Amino acid sequence: MSESERDERGRFSAKHSDDEVLAAVQKHGPAGTTEVAEELGIKRPSADYRLRQLETDGKVESKMIGNSLAWSLTPEAKA
Repeated sequence: MSESERDERGRFSAKHSDDEVLAAVQKHGPAGTTEVAEELGIKRPSADYRLRQLETDGKVESKMIGNSLAWSLTPEAKA
């Protein structure tokens, strides 16, 4: 990635908004991390990072199904 994709603190800027990530989860919900990554055209670790941030913010929740996480919107995010 080029330097222009970093913010003033040197961190990479998000390519997709939270709303775009939430829309991908809703479209496939419950959505696997790989499904979200493919929907957004990003790598799986990037999708996982964003989903975990949204989980911390209370916008998505995860549930283990086998050895995979399934993501869905929280009631607050649906409102």
